[in-house]
Amino acid sequence: MNTNPRQLLLLEEVRARKSATVEQLADTLGVTLQTVRRDVQRLAESGLLTRFHGGVRVPISTVENLAHTQRETLNAEGKARIARAVAEQVPNDCSLILNIGTTTEAIAKALLHHRGLRVITNNLNVAAILSGNPECEVIVAGGVVRARDRGIVGEAAVDFIRQFRVDIALIGISGIEPDGSLRDFDYREVKVAQTIIAQAREIWLAADQSKFNRPAMVQLATLQQIDRLFTDAPPPEPFPALLQDAEVVCTVAA
Repeated sequence: MNTNPRQLLLLEEVRARKSATVEQLADTLGVTLQTVRRDVQRLAESGLLTRFHGGVRVPISTVENLAHTQRETLNAEGKARIARAVAEQVPNDCSLILNIGTTTEAIAKALLHHRGLRVITNNLNVAAILSGNPECEVIVAGGVVRARDRGIVGEAAVDFIRQFRVDIALIGISGIEPDGSLRDFDYREVKVAQTIIAQAREIWLAADQSKFNRPAMVQLATLQQIDRLFTDAPPPEPFPALLQDAEVVCTVAA
C-alpha cells in the first residue's frame, strides 16, 4: 500500500504511545472512528500495525526489519522528496557509495540525470537503476546476495569496499534511537555500512520520519559520525539538540 500523510501520522502516534485505542487515535488526528478503523485495517493488512483487543500497536522487532515491499511503499512520497533534496546537493563528476535501503534506491532514481558519477554500491537495486544512466559508472561489490532485498553483505563486500575512497557516502538506516545511535538489523549489513562510512570523505544520512525513535539490534554508527542528514519532516525531540551537538547539517525536504 501507499501510505498517505494521515496514515503516517497515525503510525507515528501509535509508535509514540507504544499502543493506542481507536478512540485515542480518532481524537488525536481529528477524524472519525470509521476513518481510523479503515486506516488501521489497511495498515494491519500491510503488516505495519498489529491489532489486539482494545487497540493497536506497531509491530516492534529489534531483530528483523519489515519486508522490502513494505518498506518500498511506506512513506514513498517522503522518500521521493528526500531523494530530490539529496540529488540537488550531489555535484556532477564525483564519486559515491550507496548502501542497502529503499531510500537509497529512491536517491538512485533521482540521480539518473547526473553526469560523470562513479558509484559503488552493495545494492543490486541501486545498480540496476543507475545502469540506466549512460553518464554514470556503476561498480558493484561482491559478496552474498540477500534474497529478500537484493542487498550484498558479508566479508567479501567489506574487503571490496576497502579498496576505495569516495567523495560522499549516501547511507540509509533502519532506526535512529534517542541516544543518537544509528541502528540496523543484520550484523553482516552493518559491517559493510561501517566500512562504507570509513571509506568516505563525507557521510550523508537519508532517513524519513519513520526512522526516528525506531529500535534495532545492531549499532551501525552515531550521529557524531554524520555530516549531513536529509529527512522529510522536522525531527522530533530529543533529536534537534542531538543534531546540533553533533554539528550535523539537517535538511528537511519540502
